[in-house]
Amino acid sequence: MVAFLSSWPWENLGNLKYLLYGPLIANVVYARMYEETPKFNWCLHILILCALRGAVYTLCSGLNHWHFLTRRRRVVQQTVDFKQIDSEWHWDNFILLHAFMGLMATYTFPVFTNLPIWNSKGYLFALLLHIAVVEPLYYFVHMLLHSDYLFTNYHSLHHSSVVPQTLTAGLATPLEHIIFGLIMGIPILATCLLGYGSLKLIYGYVLIFDFLKCLGHGYTECVPPVIFEFLPFLKYLIYTPTYHYLHRKEMNTNFCLFMPLYDALGNTLNKKSWELHKKIFSGENTKEPDFVFLMHCVDVISSIHVPFVLRSFVSLPYTTRLFLFPLWPLAFATTMLLWMFGKAFLVMGYTLRGRVHQSWCVPRYGFQYFLPFAKNGINDQIEDAILKADKLGVKVISLAALNKNEALNGGGTLFVKKLPDLRVRVTHGNTLTAAVILSEIPKEVKEVFLTGATSKLGRAIALYLCRRGVRVMMLTKSTERFQSIQNEAAEEHRSCLVQVTKFQAAQHCKTWVVGKWITPREQRWAPSGTHFNQFVVPSILEFRRDCTYGKLAAMKLPEDVQGLGTCEVDYRLSIYVF
Repeated sequence: MVAFLSSWPWENLGNLKYLLYGPLIANVVYARMYEETPKFNWCLHILILCALRGAVYTLCSGLNHWHFLTRRRRVVQQTVDFKQIDSEWHWDNFILLHAFMGLMATYTFPVFTNLPIWNSKGYLFALLLHIAVVEPLYYFVHMLLHSDYLFTNYHSLHHSSVVPQTLTAGLATPLEHIIFGLIMGIPILATCLLGYGSLKLIYGYVLIFDFLKCLGHGYTECVPPVIFEFLPFLKYLIYTPTYHYLHRKEMNTNFCLFMPLYDALGNTLNKKSWELHKKIFSGENTKEPDFVFLMHCVDVISSIHVPFVLRSFVSLPYTTRLFLFPLWPLAFATTMLLWMFGKAFLVMGYTLRGRVHQSWCVPRYGFQYFLPFAKNGINDQIEDAILKADKLGVKVISLAALNKNEALNGGGTLFVKKLPDLRVRVTHGNTLTAAVILSEIPKEVKEVFLTGATSKLGRAIALYLCRRGVRVMMLTKSTERFQSIQNEAAEEHRSCLVQVTKFQAAQHCKTWVVGKWITPREQRWAPSGTHFNQFVVPSILEFRRDCTYGKLAAMKLPEDVQGLGTCEVDYRLSIYVF
C-alpha cells in the first residue's frame, strides 16, 4: 500500500499540471480588467515568485553543466543519464505545491495584506530566525527522515538519483516538501508578525534559499578551499557540493541544511569533508578521456540543443520547437563570439566499458564550412583540438562529418602529415558510417543513385555495392576521379560502376544514397516511392511527401553505457567504439 503523501496528486496529469496555475492567472486577469483601483494582489506575486524560482534552478542547472569550465572540479565523475533525467522530469512539483501553500498563508494571516516593499530590519530578524530555528529544525527533521520507516517510504526517492545535480533538489515526496515549505516559511511569517516583514524580504529569502539548495546539490565544486584556510570559521557556516555529496554517499553524516555547524554540534560531521573538498577542487579526482569525438554545430537554432542550456530538452531527440525562437538572438550572438574568440570545448561525456568518452565541439557552424575564407581558421581549430587531446593522453580522436571534409583537410590526413609525432590516433569513422549505410540498403536492391560519389565515404559505399552486383550510378563530373575509383574494383565488377553527370539519370531509380546536399528541385527527379539514404550534414530537407527519408547513420548504443543523457539530431547518437 502506498504511504500517505508519498506521491503527487497530479502525477497522472504530466505537463498538464501547469493548468493548476490557472486560478491564480484568472484572478490576476480579473483584477486587472474589472477592478477600478487594483489592490495588492498576492496571486500575481506568487506567480512571479514561482517563475523566478524555476529560473534559479534552470540557470544553476545550466551552469552546473558547463563541462568545458567545470570538468576538473566534478564531485562525481559520472554524468546524468536518461534514467535519472526521467525520474527528475517533474522536479518542479514542489514549486506548484509551495504556490498553493503560500496562497493559503496570505488568506490565513491578515498581516500579509499590507506589507511594505522594503524594511531593512526584517533581513536581520529573518537571518537570526534562520540560524536559530530553521537550521536546527531542518537538521532534526532530516535525521528523522533517515529512520527506517520514513527513509523507505519517503526520503529514499531523493537519494535514488545516482548523480546529484541541481534539479535533484526538487526530487522528493509531497510530505517532505510540505514539511520543508513550512520550515522555510518560519522566518517569513515570524518577521511579518513582528512587524518587520516586507515584499522584498519574501522574494529575497525564498530565492536565496533556492540558490543555496542548488549550490549544495550540484555535482561541480565551486567553493574555493582558500576561503576556509583564510577564515576557518566559515567551514561551519557554508556547506559545499562535496559536503552534501558525502551525505548522499554515506547517509549517516552531514545532515545540515546550509550550515555544517549543527553537524559539528550533533557529532554527525564527516571528518573527510574538507580534505575531499580540497582534492576535488584541485582537479586531482579528474579522469582524462580515452576517446574524443570532435563535432561541430549544425546551425544556430540547433546549437541550443546542449546540456548547458536546457537539461531536460537535451535528453529528447532534437526538433525545432516554438520556444526556441525567442532564444535565437542570444544563440546568434554566441555564434559571433565563438567565431571570434572560441576554442574547441567539451559538451558532454559518458563512460563505456571503463573508458571515458567525450564530445568536444569546434566553435564553427555548418554554413561557415562553405565559406572559402573560413577554411584555414577551421583547420587551425581542429589542429588545436588534436594537440590538446594528444597532450591529455587521449587514445583516439574522431572527426565529425564536416571536420573531415575532403576539400577541407583531406579527411584529416592534413593533420597526420603535419604532426607526425602524434600519439593520439586521428580517425574519421568513414568505415563505420559506410557499414551502417550499406546495412540499411535492402539486399534485393539492384540499382543505386549515389551523390558525393567520389568522396572517401562515397568511394567505399560504391566499391562495396558493386561487389554485391548492385549497379551504382555515381554522380560526378570528374571522369578522372570516377575512373580512379572504378579501377580499384575487381575487373568483373567494374561494369557495375556507372558515371552520370545529371540528376535526370536517376529518374527511374528508387534508392538514392545522398552524400552531397541536394536541393528540393534536384529531389524532384526521384520517382515516387524513392527512399533517400543519407550521410550528409546537415540532413536534406524532407520535401517529397511521396518519398521516405533515412536518418543520419548511427550505431545502436551498448547496454553498458553509463552517464549518457543527451540526444543528438535525428533521433540517434553515433557511437564509435575502438
